[in-house]
Amino acid sequence: MALAVLVGIYRYRSDTFSYSSFSSQLLENQKLFWGSALWHYAVVLILLAHFIAFLLPPLWGGIIGGPLRFPLEALGLILSLVGFVALGWLMMRRFSTRRIYVVTTRMDWVVVGLLLFQMLFGFVISLSYRWGGEWFVSSTAPWLWSLVTFNPKPEYVTAFPFLIQLHFFTGFLLIALFPFSRLVHLVAFPIGYLWRPYQRVIWNRAPRPGPGFRTS
Repeated sequence: MALAVLVGIYRYRSDTFSYSSFSSQLLENQKLFWGSALWHYAVVLILLAHFIAFLLPPLWGGIIGGPLRFPLEALGLILSLVGFVALGWLMMRRFSTRRIYVVTTRMDWVVVGLLLFQMLFGFVISLSYRWGGEWFVSSTAPWLWSLVTFNPKPEYVTAFPFLIQLHFFTGFLLIALFPFSRLVHLVAFPIGYLWRPYQRVIWNRAPRPGPGFRTS
């Protein structure tokens, strides 16, 4: 967390232009659309559920303890699978499209690989260890709050299976790599666009000849 915050602030102040996802949409858009759209929808909903369970454990416990338990469990399983497939599609795009491959850095491969494994771990955990919403509230949320308050209590999670602990470790590893990768675009909100003057775009190219144009 210290790396994510401190290095993230330093990077923003020293190299603001790099605070971007460096979109490759202009280089290839068709494959990007299908992978990126599905990936963002899936990961946003998954992270939203995690944040609600972490910030408001009683509320989440009430929701997951009612009739919505089965639909939410099924939705989490589906979203993790969709996210895994979409991210795999984006990785294949970087391998198969030469123009995308040459602008992909080593850190890009590391982050995409970790995200791919993280989604896979989430899918397997959802499939193998049922009622994750309930044990998240009773064990994972208190453990995370103990870290936030600088009073670590690892006994909350030491009894978890290795796969779940690996899921936690990979998540914190991604947070540590956050300021060194393109993930910084998550907090690069273009607020300045609200009051920035309008831009006039002038195409610097010759117009195409009309249907009645003739050449000698």
